[in-house]
Amino acid sequence: MNSSIIEKIRLAAPLIHCITNYVTVNDVANVLLAIGARPVMADDPEEAEEITALSAGLCLNIGTLNARTIPSMHAAGKRARDLGHPVVLDPVGAGASKLRTETAIRLLDEVHPTLVRGNISEIRTLAVGTGTTSGVDADAADAVTEENLSASADFVCAFAARTGALVAVTGAIDLVTDGSSCYAVRNGRSEMGRVTGTGCQLSALLAAALVTAPSDPIVAVAETVALMGVAGELAWDRMGEHDGNASYRTRIIDSIYCMTDEELAAHASITKL
Repeated sequence: MNSSIIEKIRLAAPLIHCITNYVTVNDVANVLLAIGARPVMADDPEEAEEITALSAGLCLNIGTLNARTIPSMHAAGKRARDLGHPVVLDPVGAGASKLRTETAIRLLDEVHPTLVRGNISEIRTLAVGTGTTSGVDADAADAVTEENLSASADFVCAFAARTGALVAVTGAIDLVTDGSSCYAVRNGRSEMGRVTGTGCQLSALLAAALVTAPSDPIVAVAETVALMGVAGELAWDRMGEHDGNASYRTRIIDSIYCMTDEELAAHASITKL
């Protein structure tokens, strides 16, 4: 029996460089530690390339863009690709402002990330050059549903094929594609939207997954997307009467720390379309 992505990451313990946003940076570091990876956060232009060279994978998250970190992302991204390291781009809030949209598109075009992970509105923005989001959340009109699943999958597959990147669209139904094959993942809970940073955490986990499963990246991505959703489900089941979103946040990370191959296999809902 092949080992799950959990086992692969825990055995490899990859060092993942994250240039991410300051709202969620602590949770991103802790979720990487929970899965058995090792985080490093270095966003100054003077050291971004050097730290990238020491790391096995890179996660670029534009959640709190500023003039200092944009060149760091470009430099780190290009260095990682030169070294053959996987790069994950998380275009948080693309479509909400001109700066976010233009930065995300430039990173996509110039860095050529291995994987783009975002909500459907962010991915639509990258695909067509403009879009709308509700702050950093997906526009409700864009949501992937059972009714539009086939059309949404076709759209995301076309985007992946054009860019050459794996694409993971997360929402009520998640889509994972390499431009040819496409998987739907039906895990998670709506309450995860009340916790800041579950998407940011997933993007970092995906960088670790890509490092440790280079021979079958789309399966590794689908498994990791399911892993995050399963963690949300298990964490919710463990909530107490007076627990709120702060407790839920902690329990999600704890669920990843404690999750076994057997739990992931039992709860993951991954369907090939």
